[in-house]
Amino acid sequence: MDKTIKTVRGNPLAAEPLGRLLIKFAIPSVLSMLVDALYNIVDQIFIGRGVGYLGIAATTVTFPFVTILLSIATLLGIGGSVYTSMNLGAGKEAEAEKTLGTVFTLSVAIGILFTVICLTFLKPLALAFGATKGAQGSLSYVLDYAPIILLGAPFSMAAIALSSMARACGSPILAMGCFLVGAVINLVLDPIYIFVFNWGVKGAAIATVTSQIMSAVILLVYFLKKGHIRLRRKNICPTLPICGQIFAFGLPSCMIQVAAAILQIELNKAVVSCEMAGVGSEAALSSLGIVLRISSVVVSICVGIALGMQPIIGFNKGAGFEHRVKETYKKAVGAATVVSVIGWLICELFPAEILQIFGMNEPASMAFGIKCMRISLFGLAFTGFQVVSAQYYLAAGQAVKAMLLSILRPLLLMVPLIHIFSGIWGMDGILYAGPTADILTALIAAGLVGYDSRKKRKGV
Repeated sequence: MDKTIKTVRGNPLAAEPLGRLLIKFAIPSVLSMLVDALYNIVDQIFIGRGVGYLGIAATTVTFPFVTILLSIATLLGIGGSVYTSMNLGAGKEAEAEKTLGTVFTLSVAIGILFTVICLTFLKPLALAFGATKGAQGSLSYVLDYAPIILLGAPFSMAAIALSSMARACGSPILAMGCFLVGAVINLVLDPIYIFVFNWGVKGAAIATVTSQIMSAVILLVYFLKKGHIRLRRKNICPTLPICGQIFAFGLPSCMIQVAAAILQIELNKAVVSCEMAGVGSEAALSSLGIVLRISSVVVSICVGIALGMQPIIGFNKGAGFEHRVKETYKKAVGAATVVSVIGWLICELFPAEILQIFGMNEPASMAFGIKCMRISLFGLAFTGFQVVSAQYYLAAGQAVKAMLLSILRPLLLMVPLIHIFSGIWGMDGILYAGPTADILTALIAAGLVGYDSRKKRKGV
């Protein structure tokens, strides 16, 4: 027991100043998440310039597939990393290694199953997700792009899940580096495949999958050879108790992505059914797709800050250092809020310049794109507080509250608001649904955090 206490107190997570510690963990996490977002951004830029708005519309339709895939990888990665952080904080390294083995096996197995199911029902799923038939429809582009992306699912899931495990084991730079390597590969291959080989959206998909494979290989080699905890053959068979812990801790973060997928599907369908004069449904879908990618940059930075916060809170919660838990949360909220406000200002001040990067020049589409960006991203300033608060409850082991905040904005508020507002105001209603949901979510989250804080002060 004395040895365990000494080990815990000697760990940097329990001893270093919190500001320095959050920077140490958040910067690699932010860069890792940002690089992941840039996979999509880079694809959209090259597809927009090399294929056109139908190519961007196709990737927007494919986005729910990717989001569902990400939800499963997040379930395993975040759930496994939270449980691993708590075990390392309690000095239980053997249990942490068993968790690593379970996360790896499940990510590969579920990735293969996901690929088979989606490829089997690809066309009806694409139509359900907002694809349209005809010469000016996006379906043919979706059927070129999505199968290749789906074939990379096992590698993508393994890379995402193992990167979370690397952060939990005190290697945030590795988590960043593996995705940085992948991003560079994607950046180099995209223009070659799209413009030189003239492969269009297929080339973009091949470049993305190639980069994901490299990221997965780097992480796998690390955990086999050099990790603080190792991937061992005896631990690759999942056990029910560990699976239960992973699912319990990972479900709230998973629900964020599931809710995002449902939201994307409903948003796509609503846009297709609410054509504007002078702007076809595919062009409108393309504009909204670009806006979503732009917002994902800000969201990714905020998520990276929250992920950097997670092992600090998880470890100190397990060690019983509640004062460090509280201060870490405050610092993370402050940093994420600054990022959110800066991102919102950039989108409000320079919408045309941003849209032109993606090859959007046609006057009607540009006018709609600017309107879309300024209205739908008005609530972006509240994103940081929402994301960090949900991750705080998760890292503190309060899964129900974490899940509530995770699904509140995309599923419980925005999906109903899209249908209500679009029925009243058409396309404008769709745009106003986003900021309305953002403001309501921030108010509810603030109320929940404030209520819990008052309870702790009273010792309830």
